Amino acid sequence: MSAPRVLFVCTGNLYRSPLAERLLAARLRTARVGSAGTHAVCGPGMDPETRRVLAERGGDGAGFASRQLTPELVAGADLVLGMERAHREAAVRLHPGALHRAFTLREFVRLATGTKPGAAPATVIAEAAAHRGLAPPVPPAEDEIEDPYGAGADVLRDCAERLDALAAQVARVLDGRG
Repeated sequence: MSAPRVLFVCTGNLYRSPLAERLLAARLRTARVGSAGTHAVCGPGMDPETRRVLAERGGDGAGFASRQLTPELVAGADLVLGMERAHREAAVRLHPGALHRAFTLREFVRLATGTKPGAAPATVIAEAAAHRGLAPPVPPAEDEIEDPYGAGADVLRDCAERLDALAAQVARVLDGRG
């Protein structure tokens, strides 16, 4: 796997997963990054406020269209990152073969951080999956990225800041920098 295929998943594919998709794509140009929603309405472009917040963080919202999570999208991804545990579970239900490559975004960062520098993306993903059963459990809230839907611009900016920091960590481990 030279260019990892990363799929971010949220509910509507309007705020969290598009932000994560475009923020990671800006940091890790070798990856093929996409997003989808478990209850998305296919086709709408990026929410205007989300586009503004994304641009403030150096991302590009051009050409974005929301899409529904499908078994084919999950099957085609090397790494599936849900914003909530329910999103990870939905992806695995659609394609059970994704069990060992589907995580919440926070879970993946927690389990993959500290992998051996220089490790290939496939190795990083496999090691993170292997650590899943060895790591102490965390409260469910620690794996969730709250949905900013309807909460206002400040909450959306806070969400984008968290997603940007997490995207930086994902880029670092997938780029072999541990």
